[in-house]
Amino acid sequence: MKALSKAEIDEFRAHFQGKILFPEDDDYHEVRQIWNAMIDRKPALIVRCTSTEDVVQAIQFGREQHLLISIRGGGHNIAGNAVCDDGLMIDLSLMKRVEVDLNTRRATVEPGCTLGDFDAAAQAHGLATPLGINSTTGVAGLTLGGGFGWLSRKYGMTIDNLLSAEVVTADGRLLHASGSENADLFWGLRGGGGNFGVVTRFEFQLHPVGPDVLSGLIVFPFDQARSVISQFARFTQTMPEELNVWMVTRKAPPLPFLPEEAHGKEMVALALCYVGHPEMGEQLIAPLRGFGTAIGEHIGVMPYVAWQQAFDPLLAKGARNYWKSHNFVQISEGVIDAIVDYAARLPSPHCEIFIGTIGGHTTQVAPEAMAYSSRDANYVMNVHGRWETAEEDERCVAWAREFFAKTQPFASSGAYINFLTQEETDRIAFAYGATWDRLVELKSKYDPMNLFRMNQNIKPV
Repeated sequence: MKALSKAEIDEFRAHFQGKILFPEDDDYHEVRQIWNAMIDRKPALIVRCTSTEDVVQAIQFGREQHLLISIRGGGHNIAGNAVCDDGLMIDLSLMKRVEVDLNTRRATVEPGCTLGDFDAAAQAHGLATPLGINSTTGVAGLTLGGGFGWLSRKYGMTIDNLLSAEVVTADGRLLHASGSENADLFWGLRGGGGNFGVVTRFEFQLHPVGPDVLSGLIVFPFDQARSVISQFARFTQTMPEELNVWMVTRKAPPLPFLPEEAHGKEMVALALCYVGHPEMGEQLIAPLRGFGTAIGEHIGVMPYVAWQQAFDPLLAKGARNYWKSHNFVQISEGVIDAIVDYAARLPSPHCEIFIGTIGGHTTQVAPEAMAYSSRDANYVMNVHGRWETAEEDERCVAWAREFFAKTQPFASSGAYINFLTQEETDRIAFAYGATWDRLVELKSKYDPMNLFRMNQNIKPV
């Protein structure tokens, strides 16, 4: 980037109310670090916004100075697009306000909020909207890429519950986008990632949830994996929308409900959440216990916010992460064979393969209704490579890529954009599928110079 003069910086400071960080500042390195430790980029400057007006000023400054711009919300994205080298990092993580309207069951959420922030505010009133499964994930990035989690079978994708958004576009305008105002922009925001502007306020529909839900884990030994996963695949095809069951296979962490001899050994676990009456839920999940001879179980009625945080210790910031992902209409025998094969040779104690079950309400929206089009996906599989040192990079990445290739013949159309890594630019058009051409047109309208390109980028014409 070009060297910024003191006069240019001083002029920007005069209009910017947040904090500006340079590499020599004490907290610069802390702010530039994000969830995935494989990302080690150094922006020329970081601007920490505290208001929508700060965002407007930051975008105008970046555009006028011809700077590469990256946008940080929660900083949890696997590709690490929150941070750029030698450019301008716009940090939204200080904008964390959540307001809940009980009369309309709506919430307005600022872009620095994590899932934990949003869940806590909504669950204080027994309300929630479908989000992800890790409380430290940012609401903004999750939403703009689609968003799914435990509630999605009942209430849809996160974007299915987005009612409106306040957006700062590449030319510095502040627009309100909804079904009735700037409807084309609203269409693109629901799955189009950060390609069309910076959202400074989200408005979500809320639903009655909990505040206590039946949830937990059933863990089986790995020698029963093929049978358990096959039964999981059949069971999830017919379960009611109130129930969600996911599958994960990995080396068992030292959970207190597992026998000590199982710690560090391969296992297969079923994770579940039921958002109806717990007694009905107990009847519905009873067949899961018959899938094999479990080595441990931890199921009970717990606060929904606690279940949303249950996997946080396994997904803490600071490890090196690499993902590969497929969508599936169904879990075929070929997929199960590959899972059993590759889960038997995990390259790190922290690696895992999980299948998130969606379907239900998520499939009841037309593919062209919004930017996210993968409405035939009943399952999203993520190969989660996770390890501690750079010396393990080659081995762990190769394992993930090989498994991805082995399961590709069984995958359905599209891909979940939030799970794409930084080098998967060849999969972006495939991920969007039927909506790709319209997205390119929309990008050309709202960001013709591709100012917002630190993302899974949709290039303008």
